[in-house]
Amino acid sequence: MRLFEILALMPPTPAGTEPNPQGQMIQMIGMFVILGAMFYFLMIRPQQKQRKEHENMMKNIKSGDKILLSSGILGIVANVKEKTFIVKIAENVKVEVIKSAVTSLLKGEGETKTETK
Repeated sequence: MRLFEILALMPPTPAGTEPNPQGQMIQMIGMFVILGAMFYFLMIRPQQKQRKEHENMMKNIKSGDKILLSSGILGIVANVKEKTFIVKIAENVKVEVIKSAVTSLLKGEGETKTETK
């Protein structure tokens, strides 16, 4: 109830000072452009860069490389196939894993060469 009394006491806007609808529309479009650019640079671009790095890493993996799988298992690539790797995880133990299960390529003892995810 109090709100209506306050609004009733407000003076009307003077003639000739009405807000410009075209100006407001340009401001709104400008705000959407700025938000879109922020969204692109903070969300989309870093994901694309990360995906490209991961794809390059997948292309460069060869037999004898030490890798880390998404399950946390460390292994050495024994054979590279089209969509999978044969990974040696222990003496006389080899498993076949899909390429997307590889999260990083390791240099030596626990050091990562390229890390993704």
